[in-house]
Amino acid sequence: MDLQGRDKRTTNSIGNISEAAIITRFLQLGYVVLIPNGRKQRYDLVIEDGEGQFWRVQCKTARIQDNGTVIAFDTANHNMALKVKRMRHYREQCDFFAVYCEELNKIYLLAVDQVGTTRANLRLVPAKNNQEKYVRWAKDYEM
Repeated sequence: MDLQGRDKRTTNSIGNISEAAIITRFLQLGYVVLIPNGRKQRYDLVIEDGEGQFWRVQCKTARIQDNGTVIAFDTANHNMALKVKRMRHYREQCDFFAVYCEELNKIYLLAVDQVGTTRANLRLVPAKNNQEKYVRWAKDYEM
């Protein structure tokens, strides 16, 4: 049997790929993963750590940008149902961003309150001006 997937990816299928990769990684690391019923929450999953603590996680898809120097991802969602489009951040509504970069096949974990409320970057290579202050290195957040 020759199975073939669909040619074109949608934003939903891209998100599903990221979420599946993130869930797989948490399971590999020994976390219990819970998926909320109804998908109406401001988080995609809940993990339970070894001490019985529960953490709300929002899954995100990252893209390599700026000529391969950074991984970028949104830290807010776009409310498209309203006539006036607005960004809604996740502060106080989830605990962590789990970020999947398919091009690198890597996952990064960041606390929601460690990043801005619209967008975040993780640096892959040093800046041309060698500036290090306020740099968030991707390797420091890799799972």
